[in-house]
Amino acid sequence: MNIVETLEKQILDGAQITREEALRLSDAPLEELCAAADRIRRQRCGNGFDICTIINGKCGRCSEDCKYCAQSARYRTACPESYPLLSTEKLLEGAKRSETDGVLRYSIVTSGKRLSEREIDQVCESIRAIRRETSIGICVSFGLLNERQFRKLAEAGVSRVHCNLESSRNYFPKVCTTHTYDEKIETLKAAVRAGLSVCSGGILGLGETMADRIDMVLAARELGVKSVPMNLLNPIPGTPYEHNRPLTDAEARRCAALFRFLIPDASIRLAGGRGLLEDKGEACFRSGANAAISGNLLTTAGVTAQTDLALIRRLGFEARLCNG
Repeated sequence: MNIVETLEKQILDGAQITREEALRLSDAPLEELCAAADRIRRQRCGNGFDICTIINGKCGRCSEDCKYCAQSARYRTACPESYPLLSTEKLLEGAKRSETDGVLRYSIVTSGKRLSEREIDQVCESIRAIRRETSIGICVSFGLLNERQFRKLAEAGVSRVHCNLESSRNYFPKVCTTHTYDEKIETLKAAVRAGLSVCSGGILGLGETMADRIDMVLAARELGVKSVPMNLLNPIPGTPYEHNRPLTDAEARRCAALFRFLIPDASIRLAGGRGLLEDKGEACFRSGANAAISGNLLTTAGVTAQTDLALIRRLGFEARLCNG
């Protein structure tokens, strides 16, 4: 058997692949790799497809210097607006709209290093209202919070926390200098201690190597992450990465397939930058990916929920809350 067949069998027998094996896979023939990843997905995850939407709950004026981000106050970008934490009315409106569209998970994302205690109290009231008036699952991305704060959010009705690792530990200092990789790791661990599921992946196309991408997913695997966003850099004018080359469709497929081999039972989630792909990600959904962020993103347009739901039905998937 060749390396793809050998490692596919190894995974289906319940084992994990190593960093060295993943690096070898990264050079495997693309079609063979993607077909094997899709078989692993079917065997380990079935036909469930985890689709979520996000709302930009607090926009702009971010203190951090993440080099990809239009919301950083350190760069001159065309980020359209800046506003404080949205009201309960606005957040509830977005949740109801997503639920009507057939989406099962709704994520509130805020700019900044972390929400203040006052903001956490405010958004907890909003989350309670969403839980009272909808049945949609709630995920939050509120920055580098601690276990006590996560417990407060869990009591309000949150089920999942998102905090991207962004890249490997080795490459992260080239992406951001205003917080550390260890702070991100501790945030995810604190969320797990608070009884919440976690969602963590990164952005591809920052200048990192394939080894960096593999190391990022291995770090997520070590933390028990079962929802892995795969963002493709959308180079924003005015940011340090404005001239980076976006990934090709083939590169995106290869990464989706490798991520599936690395965490066979995870939701591999196409996220930001999916609209840059010629087919909006359809080939990735045939190559191991089985989740997506639908609708508009934070500062860029996305693919509508109606379009995504039609696509996943055509591909034989079923919209479902997966992995918590």
